[in-house]
Amino acid sequence: MDPAEHRRILVILSALMLGMFLAALDQTIVATALPTIAGDLHGLNHLSWVVTAYLITSTVSLPLWGKFGDLFGRKKFYQLSIVVFLLGSILSGLSQDMLELIAFRAIQGLGAGGLMVGSQAIIGDVIPPRQRGRYMGYFGAVFGLSSVLGPLAGGWFTQQASWRWIFYINVPVGILALFIIAAVLHVPTRHLSHQIDWWGTALLSAAVVGLIMVTTWGGSQYAWGSPVILTLSAVSIALIGLFCWVELRASEPVIPMSLFKNRTFNATSAVGFVAGFAMFGAIVYLPLYLQVVHGSSPTLSGLELLPMVAGMLAMFILSGQLVTRSGRYKIFPILGSAVMAVGMYLLSQLGATSSYGRAALAMFVVGLGMGLVMQVLVVVVQNAVPHSQLGTATATATFFRSIGGAFGVAVLGSVFSSRLVADLMAHASPALLGVMHGGSLAASPAQISQLPPAEREVIVVAFAHALRDVFLVAIPIAVVAFALAWLVKELPLRTRAHVTAAEPGEAVLEGMTLDVPGEFPGV
Repeated sequence: MDPAEHRRILVILSALMLGMFLAALDQTIVATALPTIAGDLHGLNHLSWVVTAYLITSTVSLPLWGKFGDLFGRKKFYQLSIVVFLLGSILSGLSQDMLELIAFRAIQGLGAGGLMVGSQAIIGDVIPPRQRGRYMGYFGAVFGLSSVLGPLAGGWFTQQASWRWIFYINVPVGILALFIIAAVLHVPTRHLSHQIDWWGTALLSAAVVGLIMVTTWGGSQYAWGSPVILTLSAVSIALIGLFCWVELRASEPVIPMSLFKNRTFNATSAVGFVAGFAMFGAIVYLPLYLQVVHGSSPTLSGLELLPMVAGMLAMFILSGQLVTRSGRYKIFPILGSAVMAVGMYLLSQLGATSSYGRAALAMFVVGLGMGLVMQVLVVVVQNAVPHSQLGTATATATFFRSIGGAFGVAVLGSVFSSRLVADLMAHASPALLGVMHGGSLAASPAQISQLPPAEREVIVVAFAHALRDVFLVAIPIAVVAFALAWLVKELPLRTRAHVTAAEPGEAVLEGMTLDVPGEFPGV
């Protein structure tokens, strides 16, 4: 690739990376503050829902954002997703109880869905698959940077100011992203008639929410064989069937059923779902382990997550470079899922008295596995579909990964809560049980650290046992991802992007023009 083309792509990527940074920063900046937030708002038993609500709405909105981008051009909806994300951030910062926070995090997730699919789909427009691994390394660096800054900033704001600032800080970053995107991406106005698949979107959303409720409530609030769980399960399955029936008859379905005739798409979606289940479901509890069991402050727990970030970032960059040089990709999700299973096993061996060195090693191994799996899957699916379905396929593949994460957080959250309550009910004194509400602790990690040593030890041991069960359940899930990764078919990576000829100073992308600096006038 010549230097001028490389510079042009870097300018485009700078705008996309800022939007991706916004979504990635929010995921990581919340992690270290969640225990404090749950304590302040008296809802540690609802902690998983703060993450799950975000994942649900970001997930169910992915196919719709992708379809809108394919139909009307990606810029306007990318900008709209930033605005929605910022609105959700402001409202989340103003939350007065856990229910409000969960609802506003859901709004934030709607915007995040557009940020994720928009960034990845536009990359698919401008960079050929053979070169995409090289540039995806830049996104890996952004994700790694946000993973480092997020926990540190979250911990610092929580200790020095207020946890509310972890949401407010998104506002200046989002405004900057809007200005840069407006300056770099220029989309001509379209006046085309399209049929939006609202019925398909509504049915998909309802089915996903129903299934998440089943996995969240089953075995904790309601018995698995209770009428509530059985009814929810039956309704959710019926909605999925109805959704497929509607999609087969829709003129422009939000998820074309023809995608599922593509073996590569099916395999990568399955790997993404299962890997997302294990990854998101387990790592959301690492800050809780560090803060409650190890007694770390929110800021320190952010620093203590760096081994996982380092492993993930190293593999993001290395795998991207190797895919570009060799043109081969199948080995990476196979190795990554195997390494992730090993990392989950190491995490499951941590106890109340385990050293930080053991935890750091386990987190590093998990990070290596995550870096090998997640980035490559996007390149694989984009290479396997026609350009007319690029945004939809990217969104749908990301949808399965995110819905896997949502299920993981819900299922493993139920495992965590059940074991925690059982341990505390068996070993806690009546006085200690008095600080429990709804099956969980109303105290923040800072308040737990101030308890008398004997009571604190009971809580720490209970948390350690509950978290061990979470990681134990994640191990076979990662093994399933390893088995599915062998089904990925390795296709030759295309060497041309979906860019057509244009006047000097413009690159035209399926109804999109990009002004770039240097020999391209306009910026």
